[in-house]
Amino acid sequence: MKILMMLVIAYLLGSIPSGVIIGKLFFHTDIRDAGSGNIGTTNTYRVLGPTAGTVVMAMDILKGTLAAAQPALLHLPVNALLIGLAAILGHTFSIFIGFKGGKAVATSAGILLAYNWHFFLIASAIMFSLVYITSMVSVASMASLSIVSLIAIFYYQDWILSVIAVILTIFIFYRHKANIARIKAGTESMVHFGIGWHRRQKRA
Repeated sequence: MKILMMLVIAYLLGSIPSGVIIGKLFFHTDIRDAGSGNIGTTNTYRVLGPTAGTVVMAMDILKGTLAAAQPALLHLPVNALLIGLAAILGHTFSIFIGFKGGKAVATSAGILLAYNWHFFLIASAIMFSLVYITSMVSVASMASLSIVSLIAIFYYQDWILSVIAVILTIFIFYRHKANIARIKAGTESMVHFGIGWHRRQKRA
């Protein structure tokens, strides 16, 4: 019963549509009707600006962390990653916005923070480095998840972490299928900083 309760709470936490809330409360904008229509950090950054994007990223990380921290807070011998998966499900299929949602990159990072904060710092460094190099959050997300999976498998040798990391990587690639098509066509949106952005500006 306690495990079921944690899963339900994790799902509800993950379902909180941070981008929609911030957009409506402070900008009178439904983020789903602007930009790419996604409710996550990248579209919020693009449509509402860096402050709003940063707040949404922090909220999405936090809800993943809170969800996965439940076993430790309740002193229950349950793997945090398994509970955290419910938060990813909630973020992707939110009960509050008609079972639609985001791509769960930040929420996945939050779950990792609760599970292994050292690895979270490594993963974050990889992610932000790739964002700076490519200027494309989509590319950075897919590449960093792939690298994180390899580190989990070959360095940490944690089979639960490894299996979940691989599953999440496949899931993230699937959720980015439209981005992959735009990347191939050379039309993928870029953040307005980094090496990739400056290269595109020089070619323009």
